[in-house]
Order: sequence, then C-alpha cells, then structure tokens
Amino acid sequence: MRAATLPVFAALMALAVPATAQDREVPYWASIRASELNMRVGPSADYKIAWVYHRAGLPVRVLRVMEGWRLIEDPDGEKGWVVARLLSPDRTAIVTEGSPAAMRAAPDSSSEVKWRLEAGVTGALGECNSGWCELQLDDRSGWVEESRLWGDDGD
Repeated sequence: MRAATLPVFAALMALAVPATAQDREVPYWASIRASELNMRVGPSADYKIAWVYHRAGLPVRVLRVMEGWRLIEDPDGEKGWVVARLLSPDRTAIVTEGSPAAMRAAPDSSSEVKWRLEAGVTGALGECNSGWCELQLDDRSGWVEESRLWGDDGD
C-alpha cells in the first residue's frame, strides 16, 4: 500500500510547485498576460469589475498576494484585484506622459537617438543602471532614460 501512495504524493507535490512559485515578496513587477483582464474591487470573481484591460504586456506593480489573486497598481495609479494566472513575470515598461522619449543607441545622453517614443509605448524591459533602461520594442531596441519609464523601481 505504501508504494501505491507514492504516485499520489508525487502528483500533489507537482501541483504545489506553481502555487509556491507565485509566492514572492511584495511589491514586485509583473505584466498583463491576457488580451483581456478584469480588475475587481476584491479578491474573488464575486466582486464587482472595476476596470477591464485590453492590453497584454502592460506593466503592473503587485502590491499584495492572496490565494490566487493579486492586488495590483497600474501605470495610472488605479488599484484592484486580478487573477494571478493572467499575470506574467515578464518585465515590461511604459513610456510616461510628456514629450516623446528618446531611445538611444547607448545608455548616455550624448548617444545617437535611434527613435522617439510617444507616451504609452510599451516594451520589454531589459537591464537598468545609472539612470538608463534597455527597452525592446519588437525588432527595435535601445536605451531610454529611466525617469521616462514606469515599470522599474527607479521610477
């Protein structure tokens, strides 16, 4: 009988790994995985929908973790609860309001400007240091001043 319980135990352990992997120290950064995501006023599908996102890749800050739900803050400062499985650990950043942000060839203000990014442009966030972050937009990449991005702790 002991040998029969081993596969059951192994299956239960495999199911526990994803839940454990989601337990991270808050706050942390994530991005929206789904093409549609409901933000609710509480951590359950029984709560009213406060906002619906239609933008996969949008960066969010996770403020609290509760049994498969995450309290997030979006780039506009809105806060609410979303289903954890619809968030991705992939780091992204969004260009903040103001004049177009220069995307440069190197992390230096005297470096060549490759593109100018309008507010609201979102891309994959690379490394950030000395006030600059590497940003990937499809087949384009470069460096943007960290102060022009939301999605990193230096903002």
